[in-house]
Amino acid sequence: MTVSDPIADMLTRIRNATMAKHDNVLVPSSRLKLSIARILKEEGFITDYEVVRGKPQRVIKIQLKYYDHNKPAICGMKRVSKPGLRVYLGGKEIPRVLSGLGIAIVSTSQGVKAGHQAWRQGIGGELLCFVW
Repeated sequence: MTVSDPIADMLTRIRNATMAKHDNVLVPSSRLKLSIARILKEEGFITDYEVVRGKPQRVIKIQLKYYDHNKPAICGMKRVSKPGLRVYLGGKEIPRVLSGLGIAIVSTSQGVKAGHQAWRQGIGGELLCFVW
């Protein structure tokens, strides 16, 4: 089955897994999804991720992070730029999420970056999602 928005599908799988208190979640692999998983790990929202060779295609196994074994590190995720309405921002227009408690993920010309990194470097791009 073809998914029209693979990034929204990834965020939904992670959101559903955290609500069901799963230890990990499998997501179909792509370079953009690997970049998002790398940022989530760097910012402390997930424990780890790895690429697993599946039979039809490779998948990303994301290890979810919990505090006190019941409170997930990811409280919410929101897709901003969608296939029907792309959202592009300049380098100094990148918003802060929950006064700095969350992050924005931006696809720039120099790769996928966390919002605060792109803001410091003055690089704009497509605003993919918010995570808090």
